[in-house]
Amino acid sequence: MIDFDDINTYDYALDESLIAQFPLPERTSSRLMRIVRNTGTISHHVFSDIVEMIGPDDVLVVNSSKVFPARLYGFKENGSRIEVFLLHHLEADTWKCMVHPGKRLKKEQSLKFSDNLCGWIGGPDEEGFRNVTFTCLTDFWEEIYSIGHIPLPPYIDRPDTQKDCQTYQTVYASERGSVAAPTAGLHFSLDLMDKLRAKDVKIAEVVLHVGIGTFRPVKTEKISDHIMHSEHCSISVETASLINTAKAARNRIIAVGTTSVRTLESFFEEGQLQSGSKWTDIFIYPGKSFQVVDAMVTNYHLPKSTLLMLVSAFAGYDLMRSAYEIAIQERYRFFSYGDAMFIE
Repeated sequence: MIDFDDINTYDYALDESLIAQFPLPERTSSRLMRIVRNTGTISHHVFSDIVEMIGPDDVLVVNSSKVFPARLYGFKENGSRIEVFLLHHLEADTWKCMVHPGKRLKKEQSLKFSDNLCGWIGGPDEEGFRNVTFTCLTDFWEEIYSIGHIPLPPYIDRPDTQKDCQTYQTVYASERGSVAAPTAGLHFSLDLMDKLRAKDVKIAEVVLHVGIGTFRPVKTEKISDHIMHSEHCSISVETASLINTAKAARNRIIAVGTTSVRTLESFFEEGQLQSGSKWTDIFIYPGKSFQVVDAMVTNYHLPKSTLLMLVSAFAGYDLMRSAYEIAIQERYRFFSYGDAMFIE
C-alpha cells in the first residue's frame, strides 16, 4: 500500500538533460500534456492547442504577481563578495533577506551594492534570515532594477541574462512582489489571451507573491510534518464575484499554476470564495479536497516538492505518477522554463 505521508512517495529520477535551461523562442510553442481525470487518458499537444480545450464561460484564473530582480551582489567592509536575496518588505527601508554567506556576519555590518545603494545587516531570526536596512541616494526601485538580478532557480545552471527579465515574467504580470515566477503562466502570450477572450473565456486575476519557499525542499520524512512558508495573496471583490457566479452556473474554474490554486483554495470560506488580502501557508497534498478549482495548467515539478504533492492531490497519485513517467519517456522539458500539462 502506498504511504502518501512518506516523502519518498513523491521522489522520481530525472535525467538532468531534461531540465530546461532556456525558454523556447515562442511562449506558446512548448509541449502540452492533456490529462483527463475521470477517464485517465493522457494525450500530447502544443500549448497553443489549449484554446480548443477551454470553453466559453469557463473562467481562467491567473496570478498577476510580478517578479522583481531580487538578487543583489555587494561587498562587505573587508572587500569580500556577498549575495543578498530580497524576500519581502518589512517597513520603511528594511527588508527581510536571505544573505550568503551569512552565518558569520556581524550585526550592523555595512554592505555596499553600488555607488548609490548601501545596507546594514540586522541579527538573524529563527530561520536564519536577516533584516537589511538600505540607504539609497536615488530612487530605490530604479536602483534595484539597475543592479539587481532576476532570481532564476538553482536548477537553471547559468547566469541570468537581460533576456530573462522578459522571458521569466508572465505577459499579464502587474503587481510587483514575487521572487520567483508563477511559471505555468509563462506559456501564455498576449495573442493567446486575445484568442481566449474571443471565445468568451472569462479571465480573472488573483495575486500571490511567490516567496523563497518555492526553492526549499521538504526535509521531513512525513510530509504532514512539513511547515510551509507563508506567502501574501489577495483576491479582489470583482474576481470573487465572477468566480462565485461561474460556480453557481456550473462553469469551470481553471487555475493557471499552483499559486493560483493555493490562492483560490485559501479564500474559500462559508461555502463561497471570499475577497480580501492575507498571508497563506496552505499545504495541499493527497487526502486534501479542492473546493474551487475544476482544472489547472501547471509545469513539471521537482521531486519531493510541495508542488508535486499538490498536483498529485488534484489528479490522483497513480495518474500523476504515470504522467511523469510518460513525460520522461517522451523527453518533455522540465521545471520553470519547461513544458506544461493541462489537468481537467
